[in-house]
Amino acid sequence: MELSALQPLAALIGLDWGDQRHDVALQATEATTVETSRLDHTPVAIAAWLTTLAARFHGAPIGIALETSRGAIVHALLEAPFVVLYPIQPRSLKRFREAFSPNGAKDDTPDARLLLALLVHHRAHLTPLHRDETATRALDRLVRHRRALVAQRTDVTLTLQAALKEYFPLALHVIGPDLAAPLATDFLARWPTLAALKRARPATVRTFYTQHQCRSAARIAERLAAIATAVPLTTDPALIEPTARYVQALARQGRVLATSIREFDTAIADAFAAHPDASLFQSIPGAGAVLAPRLLAAFGADRTRYPSAADVQRAAGIAPITIRSGTSCVVRWRWATSSFLRQTFHELAAASIPAADWARAYYARQRQRGKSHHTAVRALAFKWIRILWRCWQDRTPYDDARYARALANRHSPHSSPQPILA
Repeated sequence: MELSALQPLAALIGLDWGDQRHDVALQATEATTVETSRLDHTPVAIAAWLTTLAARFHGAPIGIALETSRGAIVHALLEAPFVVLYPIQPRSLKRFREAFSPNGAKDDTPDARLLLALLVHHRAHLTPLHRDETATRALDRLVRHRRALVAQRTDVTLTLQAALKEYFPLALHVIGPDLAAPLATDFLARWPTLAALKRARPATVRTFYTQHQCRSAARIAERLAAIATAVPLTTDPALIEPTARYVQALARQGRVLATSIREFDTAIADAFAAHPDASLFQSIPGAGAVLAPRLLAAFGADRTRYPSAADVQRAAGIAPITIRSGTSCVVRWRWATSSFLRQTFHELAAASIPAADWARAYYARQRQRGKSHHTAVRALAFKWIRILWRCWQDRTPYDDARYARALANRHSPHSSPQPILA
C-alpha cells in the first residue's frame, strides 16, 4: 500500500475493537508492509501498547482508524497526545468490506486491514475526531446522561401505565398524568390496589393529597367520589397480587430516576454557569435551563470545529441529503448523524415558536405551504443553526429585538407575528 501524504503522520493504524480484544493493522510511513497484532482490552495492555508506539515513533503523530467514536477504547486512546483518531461509520466500513468480499464474509483481522486501507487511501475524505476542552466535554457528558435518564423514566412510566390498566385503571385518574411525580409514586407505594385504597378512610386520602401539594378542594372531592363509587376491573388474585408488586417496583424506579434527574439538573446548571460561553446560549428564546446547556455542548468552545453553519447542519442531521443519478434527484433524511444533536436542535426550534415572533411566523408560513409539523420544525431548526453559528463565531449573545429589526428592514415575511397552527 502506498501512503498518502496529507499531513505528517509517523504511522497509520487500523484498529478493529472488541469487548475483550482489539485487532491491529499497522503500517509505518517509510514501510510497505503491514504489521498485524492483537491487543487485550485491559488498561495495562493498552497503556503499554501506547508507550511502545510513542517510543518507536518518537512521539510523532499516529493516525488510528476505528469503527466507533465513543467507548472505552476511544477514551483510552485519546489520553495519548500523539494519537489522531479517525472514526469510521459502520455503514461505510460495511460497504468497503462488501467491495472486497461480495459474499458477505466477515473476519476481525481483515476488518483491521480494511480500516487501515481506508486511512491510507482515503484520508482526505475522513474527519479526525474532535476533542474539546475539559469543561465543555464534562457538560456534554452531563446533558447526554441526563437525557438518557429521562428516556429511562419515560420507559418506566409507560410500563407502569400499561400495568395499571390491567388491574387498577382508577389509579391513572386519581394520581394525575405524571406517573413519576412524588404524588404518584407515594400513592402506589401506599395503595397499590383498589381494595387497599377502598380500605383507607376518606380523611386519610384527603390528607395525603394536601401533603403532596394538591390543594384544589374540588379536585380532591372529585377524586374521593371516584374512589367511593369505583368497582374493580378484575378480582383475580393471580393477576392483581403479582402485578401490584410489579407496579410498586416500577414506582420506586420512577422515584429514583426523578431524584437523579433533579440532581443532574443541579450539576448541569453549575457547569453551565461556570462556562465562559454560557451567556451566548442563555439568550436564545425558548432554550431555557435544559436546552441552553445542550446547545453549548453541541457547538463546543473550539471555533475551528465547525468552519461554517452548514457543517453544524450536517453534523446534526438537520441538512437533508440530495442524491442525483441521471435525470432523477431525490432529497432524503440524513441517517448517519447524531440523534442527540438532531433532537437538540429540533426541540430548540419547537420551543422557539411560542417564544419568538419571527420563529412563529416562519413556522406558520411553512405550514401554509403544506409542510407537516415536524418538517416545518426542521426547517426552522435549519434557520436557527445559521443564526446560532454566527453568534457563536462572533461571541455575541443573540438579540431577538435586533434580529426582528433586521428582518423588518429586509421586508421579510417572517417579521410579522403569526398565529400558531395546530
